[in-house]
Amino acid sequence: MDITASYNEWKKNAKDDNDLIEELEKIKDNQDEIYERFYTELKFGTAGLRGIIGAGTNRMNVYTVRKATQGLANFLNKKYKNPSVAISHDSRIKADLFAKEAARVLAANGIKAYISSELQPTPVVSFAVRELKTQAGIMVTASHNPAKYNGYKCYGSDGCQMTDTNANAVYQEILNVDYFNGDIKLTDFEKGLADGMIEIIGDELYESYLANVQAQSVNKDICKGSGLKVVYTPLNGAGNKLVRKVLDRIGVEDVIIVPEQEMPDGNFTTCPYPNPEIREALDLGLKLCEKEQPDLLLATDPDSDRVGIAVKVKDGYRLMSGNETGIMLMNYLLSSRKKNGTLPEKPVAVKTIVTSKLVDKVCEKYGCELKTVLTGFKYIGEQILLLENKGEQDRYVFGFEESYGYLAGSYVRDKDAVVASMLICEMAAYYRTQGKSLDDVMNELYEEFGYYLNRTEAFEFDGAAGMKRMNEIMTALRNSHPKEIAGYKVESMADYLESYSMDTASGEKKTIDLPKSNVLAYSLEGGGAAIVRPSGTEPKIKVYITAVGKSEDDAKNIAVNMVDSVVKTLGI
Repeated sequence: MDITASYNEWKKNAKDDNDLIEELEKIKDNQDEIYERFYTELKFGTAGLRGIIGAGTNRMNVYTVRKATQGLANFLNKKYKNPSVAISHDSRIKADLFAKEAARVLAANGIKAYISSELQPTPVVSFAVRELKTQAGIMVTASHNPAKYNGYKCYGSDGCQMTDTNANAVYQEILNVDYFNGDIKLTDFEKGLADGMIEIIGDELYESYLANVQAQSVNKDICKGSGLKVVYTPLNGAGNKLVRKVLDRIGVEDVIIVPEQEMPDGNFTTCPYPNPEIREALDLGLKLCEKEQPDLLLATDPDSDRVGIAVKVKDGYRLMSGNETGIMLMNYLLSSRKKNGTLPEKPVAVKTIVTSKLVDKVCEKYGCELKTVLTGFKYIGEQILLLENKGEQDRYVFGFEESYGYLAGSYVRDKDAVVASMLICEMAAYYRTQGKSLDDVMNELYEEFGYYLNRTEAFEFDGAAGMKRMNEIMTALRNSHPKEIAGYKVESMADYLESYSMDTASGEKKTIDLPKSNVLAYSLEGGGAAIVRPSGTEPKIKVYITAVGKSEDDAKNIAVNMVDSVVKTLGI
């Protein structure tokens, strides 16, 4: 790639966004800045596109969105007759613009675009694909990344994130599209509306979605009169309306909104990292909790597919990890449905390979089959689809991943913070009527099954040099596996890229029947584990630690030592 030529081409032709014109002019004498924007193109994968907002082939802007959409349009027109696409966006900078640009390209290519009139949670797009029977879906979001990012997530006709095969096919189409030579078809948005090639999604779809969410309730009306009090923050994102609606409909009467984070704001001025996994994002909510003294704090991320909580304890509020919330929900759903007689004869739950092993114990107690899949909610959605293809979707009870993503029910194929928020509040109300807090519930589960402490560390590697360093780290680890971690012997390891697991004592290898993924996993004596993987959506290497101790303090000490040991092994 001739970086200078690409820059000059953009400077000459990129005239549709004044922000880009100013940015290109500003960097004209800075080769490092030009290089960062043009050394590569954003790659389209199963998570679609994600990148920093700005000018260039390595940035999210109207031109990269148009090019990606033209590639998607070419793919759809080759595969389907009269295809259609559902589109929405969250609160991110330029998200509404990018959604409209995608609709303009699709309409110009003879593909009907159903687009939301305002921001919506990501799971609504998954639902819309299935409800409207479209062949694809587009969600403009960068999920919980900092404000400088935006993204473009694609769904297949089943409502799942696009599969590897289809994503690769779309990417090949994208590579054949030139930004400025006329390859990209474009119509006026208002003309598309007048012609019927662009249609605004009606309120009836959102009502149908909410009805499906409410149908996942297992103890209906438990919230009414329970006295449950909730502080909620949508973190300036898309959850504000639908989360509040569903809580109101199930009878949660006392909901207080964090005022600074109520309205959409793509700058995320009060939470630079709008991720409910990070304590700093919840600071304002926790401060409001100290004043209002609710039973729990509820926080959804900007596209409202993840939810984090903090629960009241004697001396303040305890932040629950994604694993802990998922474990409690799994236990609540299985125990309540068994008690109510609504648990299917052969229940199925799904978790990812980096999710707590404590879930296995809970599922075993209730005779629930637990399927383990690769990291990424699309693989959980895939398991629901496999059940649906056999007419057995009602067997599916719950699926979750440690990164605060949960789903009950088969009405969507992605994690859904709206249904998770509803079930968390329902669960809290249920136990409240028994005189228990969620803190009590989690501690009881630890007492019953043992102290499984999970910890996730993320190490960031920005820019071209960062990507190279990430690859070097994974290659070095793959070529030289650790024999012990923090003094615990590695009993077995698994390489999900090479599709094998190995007993370290005997050297015996077994084939892993899962899609290839750049993940290395180590099982330790005593039940602990360490997993290392580059993020699929961010320039980070993530390390997942499972420490099993005799007590909570014991498990915490073991986890600290394990993290230090893995960091040393990786050379970070």
